[in-house]
Amino acid sequence: MVVFGGGYGFDMLAHAHWLRRKVLHYWGDIDTHGFAILDQLRSHFPHVKSFLMNRETLMTHREQWVVEPQPIMRDLPRLTPEERAVYDDMRWKRLQDGCCVRLEQERISFGWLQQELRNTITSWVR
Repeated sequence: MVVFGGGYGFDMLAHAHWLRRKVLHYWGDIDTHGFAILDQLRSHFPHVKSFLMNRETLMTHREQWVVEPQPIMRDLPRLTPEERAVYDDMRWKRLQDGCCVRLEQERISFGWLQQELRNTITSWVR
């Protein structure tokens, strides 16, 4: 099942208690807002895993980066250490000369998406 949250719209799912018993993945833009939405979603569903929101995906698609005009600067306590490292590099503009970068999910190559979906599904059946 895929749920479209429309950005920060996941609060409407807070009362869907049955989701607490499901495997959940969140795929958002790799930018500060994408990580903030992931953090918000984990306030309701702490077991959510991010999908394609990692350093390898970000760096592999460097030619697809755009500038994020208004980055989030606050701490996000529900990120994993790997997610937090990427988020911190983005918000403190360490990845590109004085810019906060964004990799929009639609700019990730379809082949990369297919391979990561295969890897994720395979991990479920192990």
